[in-house]
Amino acid sequence: MTVAEVMAELAGLEDPKVRAVNERHGDDHGVNLGALRALAKRLRTQQELACRLWETEDTAARLLALLICRPKAFGRDELDAMVRDARTPKVHDWLVNYVVKKNPHADELRTAWSADPDPVVASAGWALTTDRVAKKPDGLDLGGLLDVIEAEMKGAPDRLQWAMNHCLAQIGIAHAAHRTRAIGIGECLEVLKDYPTPPGCTSPYAPAWIGEMVRRQQAG
Repeated sequence: MTVAEVMAELAGLEDPKVRAVNERHGDDHGVNLGALRALAKRLRTQQELACRLWETEDTAARLLALLICRPKAFGRDELDAMVRDARTPKVHDWLVNYVVKKNPHADELRTAWSADPDPVVASAGWALTTDRVAKKPDGLDLGGLLDVIEAEMKGAPDRLQWAMNHCLAQIGIAHAAHRTRAIGIGECLEVLKDYPTPPGCTSPYAPAWIGEMVRRQQAG
């Protein structure tokens, strides 16, 4: 399929009700994600088409691009430019989780982004750090990360605060030696303590999140 054909198909999938829901979360598209994934499955991996779809700057097209691209094909500078250009939450989230995490430059970018003055870029660095805390913690200064979270999370912009809070919870969940301190930081800062959480879902408030996930681990 050409870019024009893909864009026409995406336009046909547009649903005003889906757009209304997405726009409440800052995402300016109206394509059901299940339909988007079905289209990606049909297209399969096409790096060139993915790059051209990304260049359209259309949110639905960019989400599709992230599903059909080859994550390891991007250079460091390409990914850096993409994360700075990915301003809607879903595109940013998929870019980090589906592409950057699978790229050989991931840890280099993690370090650079975490210190970036742009809070959205910094949130990508913290998301990559959270992934390392869970999967490859060797070489990370977990105590140092807790120091930064304790000092900066309370006053951080929303998306950066969310990413730092996730890292705090992951440290507490995955590393028993740091659990008491992680819970204590969460209790002191009270970040997301009153976040509305549907019944049956785990609260993003770090002490509650840590407690629930540790309980599940021990029960399992």
